[in-house]
Amino acid sequence: MAAPALVALAPASRDARTTKTITALVDEVKAQRPDLRVERAFLDPGTPGSTGARWTRPELQSVVDRLVKAGYDEIVVVPLILTEAFGGLGDLSGAVTAATTRHPGLQVRVSASLGLETCFLEVLDERLRDTLRDARCRELDALVLAAAGSPDPLANQSVARLARLWGTHHKLPVTAAYAASAPPATGEAVRAFRGEGRRHIAVASLFLTPGELTDRAAELALEAGAVAVSAPLGAHPEVARVILARYAVGAVELVPV
Repeated sequence: MAAPALVALAPASRDARTTKTITALVDEVKAQRPDLRVERAFLDPGTPGSTGARWTRPELQSVVDRLVKAGYDEIVVVPLILTEAFGGLGDLSGAVTAATTRHPGLQVRVSASLGLETCFLEVLDERLRDTLRDARCRELDALVLAAAGSPDPLANQSVARLARLWGTHHKLPVTAAYAASAPPATGEAVRAFRGEGRRHIAVASLFLTPGELTDRAAELALEAGAVAVSAPLGAHPEVARVILARYAVGAVELVPV
């Protein structure tokens, strides 16, 4: 019996950089587990069955159809989101219901999302070191952890907790900042540190992929005087390992008791 297929599901986006990054991340997952059938898919945050041309392809429903045609009757969907910003992946449960209704006998398990794993701090450090090297900056006296931001205060609190952990590790003051939905914005966070007399402030991008929010967060931070803004997590092996860990739990849950 073949192992369940893995579908790495990201929010639909018009930004080609998002598609490119998700594709590279899925390729990394495939490289780590060449024995698995791994597919990427995107979900319109609007209606469950939307197939509007305005959204990135491949759409979730078409990927499920292709897997069923290939003989898979078990699928684990891993949501590629760090926090439930702006409704996360929309009506994912509705999309799953639509798929299983069309394919009787198909079992689909949605795993936990990527979340804010502490191992992502190591990825952030790596991304930030690259940026600081390019900027020829060797000194830091403050850090800002930039995330998407969410209407859910609990999601924002989880970012703030991760920021505190990161600051303790580096023995530097750290502020969490948000691109939308919650204060402070990255520019505000940088200006607050500069108001304390700090001049070497770097910003780490706690985003999975580049896009409009990351562009805006970086722009505000640099305008406020940040010395560097890192790239998002992207297609890093550590992120791929977390995807596979989420898949493993979902696959176990599909095993009959």
